[in-house]
Amino acid sequence: MNEEVIVSKREDGRITVSVPYNPEYIAKLKKIKGYRWHPESKLWSFPSDNSTLNEILELFDKKDVNVPWPLEHGNSLETIPDSTIVFLTIKEAAVWASNYVGKNVTSSNISYLVQYGRIKKISHNGTTFVRKDDLIKYYQSFRGKRELEWKEQLGDDLNWALSFDYLREADTTKHVHRLHPYKGKFIPQLVEYFLDDHIDDFKKEVYFKKGDIVLDPFCGSGTTLVQANELGINAIGIDVSIFNSLISNVKISKYDFGILKLEISRITETLRNFISKSNEIQFEQKLSEAMTKFNNLYFPSPEYKYKLHRNEINESVYGSEKEAEFLPVFNSLVREFRIQLKQGNNGTFLDKWYLQPVRREIDFTYELINNIQNNTIKDVLMVILSRTIRSCRATTHEDLATLIDPISSPYYCAKHKKICKPLFSILSWWERYSTDTIERLEQFNKVRTNTFQFCLTGDSRTLDIPNSLNRDAPELAELVQNQKIKGIFSSPPYIGLINYHEQHSYAYELFDLPENTASEIGNMSLGQGREARNKYVIDISNVLINCKQYLVDDYDVFLVANDKFNLYPSIANKADMNIVEQFKRPVLNRTEKDKGAYSEVIFHLKKG
Repeated sequence: MNEEVIVSKREDGRITVSVPYNPEYIAKLKKIKGYRWHPESKLWSFPSDNSTLNEILELFDKKDVNVPWPLEHGNSLETIPDSTIVFLTIKEAAVWASNYVGKNVTSSNISYLVQYGRIKKISHNGTTFVRKDDLIKYYQSFRGKRELEWKEQLGDDLNWALSFDYLREADTTKHVHRLHPYKGKFIPQLVEYFLDDHIDDFKKEVYFKKGDIVLDPFCGSGTTLVQANELGINAIGIDVSIFNSLISNVKISKYDFGILKLEISRITETLRNFISKSNEIQFEQKLSEAMTKFNNLYFPSPEYKYKLHRNEINESVYGSEKEAEFLPVFNSLVREFRIQLKQGNNGTFLDKWYLQPVRREIDFTYELINNIQNNTIKDVLMVILSRTIRSCRATTHEDLATLIDPISSPYYCAKHKKICKPLFSILSWWERYSTDTIERLEQFNKVRTNTFQFCLTGDSRTLDIPNSLNRDAPELAELVQNQKIKGIFSSPPYIGLINYHEQHSYAYELFDLPENTASEIGNMSLGQGREARNKYVIDISNVLINCKQYLVDDYDVFLVANDKFNLYPSIANKADMNIVEQFKRPVLNRTEKDKGAYSEVIFHLKKG
């Protein structure tokens, strides 16, 4: 491709020519009337007429010209319809794609498609091009079709307006919403939709206003609390998991960022000095160099991924062969630097899922954090460390969300399509997440309002909310004494699907936090059978019965659930509430989402 001449057509109709640097070519092109040189994309463009097209083509040998239409069909602009293949630079492709899909597509998005083999990379004269027809095929593979396919599977009552499919991932994980991973959380825009003061064809009235209090009795990682704050609404959360409460309260607390940054800097430098006394740094540096050389040779990007996408390589066989081929290199380095990979036992989560060098750094860092006297600062650092060690578990990248078997050597990575390795140090992730946490807390600080939010730890079936607030959040307690809670917005736990304590086992063990798995509603260990469903109905209704005593008479309760067992009519009945509306929405943008068609219903309940 390096010696080819690319003749194509711009979106504005002008003919474009990309040529390898050749003074003779350039001199000839400059003789054609109306030429323009575009330095940003390294292209020449010319007026859109047949005589100019023929003049261009006569300059080059036919075998050297790459054009988006058959030359044998005639050198005529009429043979180049707008829908034909057109070569675009990365920047031009981003502009075209934005217009095509109706939302912002960045150059980074296009580069991602190239990098992961979704569209072919064409390198020419120092510039990267993509084919317009590759982009069309990619976007048509799901554009518009998903709504039709999902409605066919899930029903025509699916409210696509609540899919929020126009949002980018950066929108659904804005500021503190990506402070720590959490399975099963809803996106902040769903909370905003029901809590803010807009009305539309579906939401025909305003349910909450500034200064109100909203309750989330299944607080999780605090999405409702954060969005309530943004909207000027006070909020109370309840969660049976003490670690969930920690995450929620870290998100909505106020900080002295100077002190926080100082503590992070101190811990980072101390950790770096601690690591420098071991062989791990040199070992990992040598290992990374060897892996880079090996991957460049056997898994060149994006060529390898493009071939996989076209089924030209048997990934399973090839990946296994190359994994075995690299293993002796790794073993040699382990012996050279005398690295101890495994811990002495695997009796606990931390023993089983962390290599010895990583475990040593984890314990060292937590000891530094635990000695901090400022509890607000300590809580943030605990969340950063928890997020860090989650990413440092000795597992494959593909299995991070659902652990299968611990690993201690490099492996073929089905996610990244190359040889990857387990981590031998927490330092890089600690630094990355420390920086990210500061940025996210500061971003939220710019939009936060002067309202009160707090997540209580307890069982929402029985918790005395006012007394608990008196102990933990006196300002909110005083507010609740003066005005009742306006309503509830919450996503109850799924029945028999998620162990909400187990997903953060590493944090519970490291921080020595008390677990309360037995009090989880919809406990995974109970399954989804009839007995488990009956218990679930009783438990959720008891939450509503306990909480409604603190609500105003004309309350609004919104519960977000995938009610595949049709349990919520019984729940509402037992709680002496009426389901007055149901909003069925497709779930596209959960942080931890299933790739298949999936929906949930927002049940709107009022006093019975």
